[in-house]
Amino acid sequence: MKLSLLTFLLSFFYLTTKAQDAPPETPQSIKPDTNMPADSTAEGEEEEEESGEEEEEEEKDNTPAKFRYRIATDGTYTSGNVNRALIQFSSALDFNNSKIIKFSSSPSYIYGQQNKVLAEKELFVDIRTSILHERKFYYLAFTSFEKSNLRKINNRFIGAAGVGLKLVQKSHAYISVTNVLLYEKTDFVINEKFPDRNLWRNSSRIFGEYTFRDSKLSLSHTLFLQPSITEKNFRWNGNLILKYQLSKNISLRSLVENSYESIVVPGRQNNDLRWTFGIAYEGKK
Repeated sequence: MKLSLLTFLLSFFYLTTKAQDAPPETPQSIKPDTNMPADSTAEGEEEEEESGEEEEEEEKDNTPAKFRYRIATDGTYTSGNVNRALIQFSSALDFNNSKIIKFSSSPSYIYGQQNKVLAEKELFVDIRTSILHERKFYYLAFTSFEKSNLRKINNRFIGAAGVGLKLVQKSHAYISVTNVLLYEKTDFVINEKFPDRNLWRNSSRIFGEYTFRDSKLSLSHTLFLQPSITEKNFRWNGNLILKYQLSKNISLRSLVENSYESIVVPGRQNNDLRWTFGIAYEGKK
């Protein structure tokens, strides 16, 4: 009896030990991500199988960023016969919520003095919505609010909607055009002799961004053409940005921008040109 019990316990212990030493079932192979770059090799796939952590890191790197941001500051300062100080803060925010819709914003603030007298105090806030933004042909809508001491504008509200077309999409060049129907309401500081404006415009934008190969330099430009379709009133503005990348996130930049309005408050010029130098910080999550 005792011998039989001892034999049973030894057999049970042996079988249990063998079960613990047996390898677990091999999981089914995961289908390769169709968004992986075309230069992925079989050797790279074998390395990923050896380390699950490395595979997770690479997948994270290949996942498109849902949030991108850029914060920049520019300015100039002169003293002597002309005392001039100007500082400009600008930003660009992109929230890629899905393949269907994307939200963007480019708020900015400018403050300037000329001989210790306030010259510029400009505030601009906007929000843009792009629909089917990953396609070559897409739709967009936006609204904005603006205040300008330079042009004596208490406030300006804009609402618009239209279409966009991506003309060039390459690693070193991107060009797009948009066309929207735009409603504008402007409250000027001078109301007695200079009435406020409520009008409709057709607004066209040309945007381009270029990266020089084997170089840290890049160039971008934006041009808006906005004729009124309800009265004789024309506006255009544009900018040119030359950027030199110092590191992954930080770059030096030079900004030239020009704005023109055919209807301005008496005593103000129709055209304004600004050339500044500064630094920008960019990132994504």
